[in-house]
Amino acid sequence: MKYTPEQIINDPFLNKGTAFTQAERNQYGLNGLLPPAVQTLDQQVKQAYAQLKTKPTDLAKRQFLMTLFNENHVLFYKLFSEHINEFMPIVYDPTIADTIENYSALFVNPQNATYLSIDDPDHIESALKHSANGRDIRLLVVSDAEGILGIGDWGTQGVDISVGKLMVYTAAAGIDPSQVLPVVLDVGTNNEALLNDDLYLGNRHKRVYGPKYRSFVDQFVTTAEKLFPNLYLHFEDFGRSNAADILNEYKDQITTFNDDIQGTGIIVLAGLLGAMNISKQKLTDQVYLSFGAGTAGAGITSRVYEAFIEEGLSPEEAKKHFYLVDKQGLLFDDMSDLTPEQKPFARKRSEFANADALTNLEAVVKAVHPTVLVGTSTVPGTFTESIVKEMAAHTERPIIFPLSNPTKLAEAKADDLIKWTDGRGLIATGVPAANVDYQGVSYAIGQANNALVYPGLGLGTIASTAKLLTDSMISAAAHSLGGIVDPDQPGAAVLPPVSKLDQFSQTVAIAVAEDAVKHGLNQKPIKDAKQAVANMTWQPEYRPLPDSLEMDLGE
Repeated sequence: MKYTPEQIINDPFLNKGTAFTQAERNQYGLNGLLPPAVQTLDQQVKQAYAQLKTKPTDLAKRQFLMTLFNENHVLFYKLFSEHINEFMPIVYDPTIADTIENYSALFVNPQNATYLSIDDPDHIESALKHSANGRDIRLLVVSDAEGILGIGDWGTQGVDISVGKLMVYTAAAGIDPSQVLPVVLDVGTNNEALLNDDLYLGNRHKRVYGPKYRSFVDQFVTTAEKLFPNLYLHFEDFGRSNAADILNEYKDQITTFNDDIQGTGIIVLAGLLGAMNISKQKLTDQVYLSFGAGTAGAGITSRVYEAFIEEGLSPEEAKKHFYLVDKQGLLFDDMSDLTPEQKPFARKRSEFANADALTNLEAVVKAVHPTVLVGTSTVPGTFTESIVKEMAAHTERPIIFPLSNPTKLAEAKADDLIKWTDGRGLIATGVPAANVDYQGVSYAIGQANNALVYPGLGLGTIASTAKLLTDSMISAAAHSLGGIVDPDQPGAAVLPPVSKLDQFSQTVAIAVAEDAVKHGLNQKPIKDAKQAVANMTWQPEYRPLPDSLEMDLGE
């Protein structure tokens, strides 16, 4: 294909805007198509940031940043990397929830995404091929958007979660944006508001389940693996009826990852390890209670349970430390509607004198005296003062992680938890939380944000050419994060700050790559895992346009 000067300026992978040098303007026919002044990338960043600061809301700021992304990838990522702590809640959670809910009404550009319809499976291959446009795709984030964040089923509008996730991969870990592809599997939606919205851009029918759905997913995976042989396939925000089944089908066959099941589990485990560093306690002495037993809650529990076994407990001993509470109360093994992921942790009624009364969180907390309370319920305010004080009365350092997001769905606020535990609580939240000042100490609140782990996990896996993502690699990621925070600092957080995301993403990537090479999972020879990670890390800087670029200057 031959490029015209206009096509270069309109291609976000090639465009440098006002930073094209005079020599480049001469070579590519850009004279007169840009203002005459040649700017540096730093000048463009300063200019763009000043424009962003004029925007009145986070949603307006995100729309501005997405416009910038559509025009110039290098400038977008350079700006993002310089303000990563400020931009994370704008580019991703919680602001992305607003853009997903309003995606069809706000739509102006597909942002390099691929939209695959269950009603048109014959075009899966051509759509993926045309979206890639010859690029070497190494990372693909796909969602069917049934379980978006804490806001549920958003059909084709959930594509924004794939777009946003990939932006974080690049900003945090330096994965080359030319090697990524966001995808949505549109299998319909059960969201009546969308089905009745004349602006809705997705399929207007109920969500498809069963064999037709699984066949569609299988066709997508098979096709993606064929087209992109070096692929790391990331599943995101699938519903609880499909997420675990899909992961279990593919995790031993291809390099794949489910962030809701595995990513959240890694970050919670890392937070627990950080808490152990602060409290000087043993992980295997903890009593773990999950409030919320869906895809995320059960997945987190499974990851932490595996850590107990890695610490030397037998499976039978480890299971005694875990309790799952869902809307019906404590999960018991005689319940007929348990998912396969819930069953291993369901308790026997014979363990309790008052089993029939354990139908709510407070009753369970009183019965089992948890030392760890993790919330993935999306039921706001459920970690009440009475529940937290009851928990704190039976453990010296209560570990409380209200993880539901966005903010309006959180089980508790960090400042309340610090006060209710008299400063003894070790707290992490699912959304950003300010430091809490209490009795002369400033308590840093860890953010149990999967972005602390999945970018580095992906980079390390890709850099090591690992043929699978194993539990050992996942454990290496969690332990590398859990040891970063200084535990002797008064009010220390259980997790490192998002402001240093780019730095410890490298720490995670190196740990993961070293573990992959140690266990012989690398498909290409690697002598130095650390150097392999460095070689794979992309920097947002302008480079010469490809020598292979052919121009049509109309001469």
